[in-house]
Amino acid sequence: MATKYGFCHVGLGQLLRQEAQRGTQRGRQIRDIMLQGLLVPTGIILDIVSDNMLSRPDSRGFLIDGFPRELKQAKEFERIVGRAPNVVIVFDCSMETMVQRVLHRGLVEHRADDSELTIRQRLETHFTSCEPVLTFYQQKNLLRNILAEEAPENIFAKCCSVIESLQ
Repeated sequence: MATKYGFCHVGLGQLLRQEAQRGTQRGRQIRDIMLQGLLVPTGIILDIVSDNMLSRPDSRGFLIDGFPRELKQAKEFERIVGRAPNVVIVFDCSMETMVQRVLHRGLVEHRADDSELTIRQRLETHFTSCEPVLTFYQQKNLLRNILAEEAPENIFAKCCSVIESLQ
C-alpha cells in the first residue's frame, strides 16, 4: 500500500526488532519485553516512531503499521503530530487465523519472537490494550474495519478502497 500510494511505511514491529538487535541498553530492554509478549513502554514507542517519521520530511504521507496499541499512545501521538490520523484500519479475523499467520511469518522470517506461546500472549495483550484505542478512533469516525479472513489480494483491495475513499 505504501508503494502504491507513495507513502512511507513505518512498521513498528520492524523498527522494534531492529532496535532490539542493537547492543544498547534500550535494545536489550526491548528484546526482553518482546520475548515475554508484552508491550514496549509508550515513551520508547513514541521516540522510535517520531524519529522514523522525522527522518523522512518530504514524505507524501505515512502508513503506520502496528501503532498505536494503547490509548495513551494514540493521544500522545496526536499531541506530538498536531492532528489525528486520516484513517485507522483494523483487520478483523479469528484468533486461530492470526496465530497461524504469525507462525508462518516466524518460519519464513526466522523470528525468535514468533513462537506460539508468545504469539498468544501478544494477542491477549493486544486485545486488552487495543479496545480503548478502537473506541477512541470509532468516536472520531476514523475507524475502518476490514474482514481479514480472505486471501491477501482481497484484503489489499479492501484497503485500497478505504484509502481511495479519502481522496
